[in-house]
Amino acid sequence: MSLLIIIFGALTLLAGIIIIINPETIFGVFKKHIENPWLHILAVVVRLVLGALLVYLSDISRFPLAIEIIGWLSIVAALFFAVIGRDNFIKIINWALSLTKPLGRIGGILAAFFGGFLVYAFV
Repeated sequence: MSLLIIIFGALTLLAGIIIIINPETIFGVFKKHIENPWLHILAVVVRLVLGALLVYLSDISRFPLAIEIIGWLSIVAALFFAVIGRDNFIKIINWALSLTKPLGRIGGILAAFFGGFLVYAFV
């Protein structure tokens, strides 16, 4: 099961690198599909599954307390996104996308570090 976290971490690391190089590659997908319900569903499901895995597997990581906290934060974020509804979710995504011009590459750096941290914590 920790392999799923390692794969997620590696994909997050890769996405972060892509955002650093060309932010529109990733952010363009969000802009293009912002009205599709699958984006909202995917945001909830991925956070819920990842959070549950992180909480469940935190004991076998190099940083059990940090991983468990991140897991619980992910679960809370999933529940928040599930409760706010699609209209508010779209507003949040639009707001976040409005910040991509000035802060997109910084977000890419943070995503790359987070993905690398997850991989390191479970390898």
